[in-house]
Amino acid sequence: MTLEQQLKQADAPLPARKWTIYAIHHSHTDLGYTDRQEKIEQYHVDFIRQALRIANAAHAGAKPEWKGFRWTCETFWAVEQFLKAASPEEQKSFAEAVLRGDLELSGTYLNMTELPDEQLLSSLHSKAQAYAASIGSRVDSAMTADINGYGWGYADSLLNHDIEHLFSCIHTHHGMYALGRKQAPFWWETRDGRRLLVWNGEHYMIGNELGLCPGALGKYMIRDEFNHQLVEPEAIHDGIATVRIRRYLAQLEAEQYPYAFVPVMLSGLGTDNGAPNSRIIEWIQAWNEQHGDLITIEMTSLSGFFARLKQENLAELPVHRGDWPDWWTDGVSSTPMHTQVFRDAQRTLRKAVKLDPEASVLRRAEIDETEEALALYAEHTWGYHSSIYEPWHKNVQLLEVRKLAHAAEASRLAYRALDKVLLQQGSATLYPDRPYRFRVSNLAAREVTELVTLQLDGWEPGALREGVEVVREDTGEVLPQQSVHPHTIVTELKLQAQETCFLLLRPLAQGRQQGTTTTNTRLIGADQVYDMDDMFQGASGAAGHPPIRMTRNGLESPFVRLAWSDSGIHSWFNKELDTEMLRSGNPYGAFTPIYEVTRPADETDASQVWSTRARMGRNRKGLHAERSAGRITSVRTVENGPLYATVEITYQLNGLSYFALFLRVHANRNRVDVSARFHKDSVWSPENVYLSLPFTSGDTLRDTLYADKPGGLVRPWKDQLPGTCLDYACVQEGIAWQDDRSSVLLASPDTPLMQWGPLEYGTRRLHTQQAEDEKPESYAWLMTNYWETNFKATLGGFYEFQYHVSSEPALPEDELAAALRALHEPFVVCRMRPEGV
Repeated sequence: MTLEQQLKQADAPLPARKWTIYAIHHSHTDLGYTDRQEKIEQYHVDFIRQALRIANAAHAGAKPEWKGFRWTCETFWAVEQFLKAASPEEQKSFAEAVLRGDLELSGTYLNMTELPDEQLLSSLHSKAQAYAASIGSRVDSAMTADINGYGWGYADSLLNHDIEHLFSCIHTHHGMYALGRKQAPFWWETRDGRRLLVWNGEHYMIGNELGLCPGALGKYMIRDEFNHQLVEPEAIHDGIATVRIRRYLAQLEAEQYPYAFVPVMLSGLGTDNGAPNSRIIEWIQAWNEQHGDLITIEMTSLSGFFARLKQENLAELPVHRGDWPDWWTDGVSSTPMHTQVFRDAQRTLRKAVKLDPEASVLRRAEIDETEEALALYAEHTWGYHSSIYEPWHKNVQLLEVRKLAHAAEASRLAYRALDKVLLQQGSATLYPDRPYRFRVSNLAAREVTELVTLQLDGWEPGALREGVEVVREDTGEVLPQQSVHPHTIVTELKLQAQETCFLLLRPLAQGRQQGTTTTNTRLIGADQVYDMDDMFQGASGAAGHPPIRMTRNGLESPFVRLAWSDSGIHSWFNKELDTEMLRSGNPYGAFTPIYEVTRPADETDASQVWSTRARMGRNRKGLHAERSAGRITSVRTVENGPLYATVEITYQLNGLSYFALFLRVHANRNRVDVSARFHKDSVWSPENVYLSLPFTSGDTLRDTLYADKPGGLVRPWKDQLPGTCLDYACVQEGIAWQDDRSSVLLASPDTPLMQWGPLEYGTRRLHTQQAEDEKPESYAWLMTNYWETNFKATLGGFYEFQYHVSSEPALPEDELAAALRALHEPFVVCRMRPEGV
C-alpha cells in the first residue's frame, strides 16, 4: 500500500477541545554520539549563529515569514563555546536576541550523569545565570534531554541559583519516565521545603514525529502505519502530520490530560546535534492558517511555556519529595577505570579548595578549567553510536580516548592545583637533607582516627636503619607505627575536625631496636600456617601475640570476627555489639564477586551481539543470562602488626582470569579496608560484574539503608519520586545501614553505581510498586557493557577498587553523612620544608 493510500484510510479523529501546541525548538546536545566531540562543539557554535541570523532577520522585518521564531539553547555549554568564538558584534547581537526573548538560555550546563558532586553541580548551575546577569537578564527555567532523572540535590542546586522551573525531556530507551505519566507537571520539594516546578515531558524530538519540521519526519516513539522516509513530498508530509497531531491530542484527552495546551520539543534536523530550521516557523504559520480554528501551534521558549502553565491553578499540582534516580546513570560503569579517575580528581579538587579557603593560592580560572574537564567527562554521552556493532570503527576509538582524556585532564589539573596549594603552604620538593617532617591535615567535618602513611624515598631509609620513632610535634607523643617496607611507615593518628598537626620521624638510639624470638604459646608451625586456635590466647611473652588473629578460615580483631568458607565471607561479627553484620539467608557472602553474561547464539556475529542487547529493555540482561559467583581458592596472610593485619583471599570466577580481595583489618577500631583487585577477560557479549554487600547494622527488621547523594542522604525505596527506578542508583561517598542502636558505613570511593533490585531477570518494578516493608538488596555494580549503542564494547583489563567498612553507634542523619564522607576523605599528608625556608 502506498503512503497516499495509507493516508486515505488513516483514522484521524478530531480532538474535542480547542488546543494549543507549544513548540520548543532546540538542538539536543550529545557530546560524541554522532561525531567527534570537537566537531560537535563546532556544530553547536554554528547552530547559535544560524539561530541568531534567523531571529535577527525576523526581528528586522527582512523575513516576515519567520516572525515568531524562537530558539532555546538547550545547554549553556554551547553558549559558552559560542561566546568564546564569537566576535564582539556577534556577542552583542546574541545578548540583544536573548533580551528580546527570541533566543533563550537554559539553566543547565550539559545533560549530566549523577557523577557531579554538590560543589560541581553548583558551579555548573551558576554559569547561565551569571552570564544572564551580565547582560541585564535572568534565567528562570532549565531543560534537560536524554536523561531520565537526577539526584534530589539537583533541585536544591537549581533553586539555589534562582532557577524556578525544570523541563525534563525523558528518553525511555532502557529507561522510563517518572510518576507513571509523562506530559505532566508537579512540584519537586527539596529537603528544606522549597519547591521546583517540573514538567515531566515527552521525548525531546516528539515534535519531529508529529511533523512540525519539514524534512525531519521522525518515527521513534510513534509507531504507526506510515512507512515514510524522513523527507517526503509536501502533501504527504502534511497529511501524516495532520493525522498524527489529531491522534496525539485525542489520546491526551482519552487519558484525562487536564489542559487544552501541550508542549513538544523538536529539532531542525532528524538527528541529535541538529541545526535550527526556519522552515519550522514557516510550516507552523501555514498550519495555523489552515487548522488554527481547532489546533493552534505556537513556537515558544521554556520561560514562555512555564508562564502559560502558571496561568493554571498550580496549587492543585501534586507535590513530591525525594530522589529521581536516572535510568541512564549506569553508563558510568561501562568505563569503570575512567570513572575511578574522575572520582579521584573530583575529590582532589575538593581537597585543594578546602586547603585554600581564602582563595589566596588558586585562581578561579584554574578551578573553572578543572571543573570543565570534570563536566565533560560526567556528561551523559558515553561514546559513538556504533561502539557495540563495530567497536573497531575509527570514530569509536577516537571518542573513547577523548572521553578518557577528559577524566585524565581533570585529574592532572586537580593534582596540579593541590600541589600548588601544598607548595605555597610549605611542602618540600626534592633536595638533600630534607627533614623528616610531615604535615597532616584532617579536612573532614568531624573527628577522625586514620592510619597515616609516611612515604620515604628510596635512598632515605639508610639513615633510619637503626629504627625510627614517629613523634607528634605539638605534644611530643610517640605514636604507634607499623612498617610496610623500608620506604613506608604507617602510624595511627586522631585529629579533630579541620585540625592540622606535624609528625617527625626520629631515629632510634643505637641498640634500642629489638629483634623477635619464637613464641611458646602461639600455635603456628614452622610452615608459618596458622590454622588452629591458641590454647592460651591471653598469654604474652617476648614475641607477644598480635592484636589480630589470622587463620585459614577467618580472622579476629578486638572489634570484629570474620569467617569464610569456599563460598565466601559468610560471617562479619561485630564483637562490640555482639551481633552479626551480614543478613541471614543471603545467597552471596560479603564482597563476593558475581559475574553475568548474556550470550548471543553466535558471539562472533556483530548483528547478534547488537540485537541481544537491544532486546534487554530495563533488565540490563537477557532472559537466558548466565550468572556465577566467585569461589575462594586460597587465603594468604600478607602482614600482621600492631596497627592492622592484611589478608589476601583469592577467588575463581567466570569471566575473570584473576580476582582477589585484600582485607586490611584495623586493630584499634571497628574498620576493615577492602581492595578488590582483578583482571577482567575481554568479552564482546553483554556482561555485568557485581560485588555482594549483604550488610546490616544488626536489626535486620528495623535497619534502614541510606545512600549519600549531592545535598545529603537519601533512603533508597523510600525517599524517591513515584514511578522512579528501584533497581540501582549512582551514589557519591557510599552507603550506610542504621538501626536504633548502631550503624554500618560502607564508603565506595571508586565505584559509584549501586544495585538495589534483584539480580534475576524479570518484571522490573517502580517506586510505590514494592511492598511497604520490602527492603533493597545491596550490590556494588562494578562494570557493565550491555547497552547496544554507545557503551564500551569490552571491559577487559586490570582493575583495583577500594571500599571501607566501619561500624559506629547510631547517629543523627547529618552526622551519619559526615561520618560516611570522612571514611574515604583521608588526611592530606605532605613532607614539609624547615620553618623559614
